[in-house]
Amino acid sequence: MYLYPRLRDYREDKDLSQREVAELIGTTQQYYSEYERGVREIPLHSFIKLARAYGVSLDQLAENFKEI
Repeated sequence: MYLYPRLRDYREDKDLSQREVAELIGTTQQYYSEYERGVREIPLHSFIKLARAYGVSLDQLAENFKEI
């Protein structure tokens, strides 16, 4: 299981709903919710799309994530 402490913060900083982000990265709102809660691991292709959607580098996005 992974802890994604800032994923929600990035989304809220852009004033996006989970549904909107899910559409941007090509997944469902349910899957995206699971990404935010750390229930589901984010596939690399979605991780790249998230970085683009939030306007951050992959490094910046990844440095906020830690394995527990």
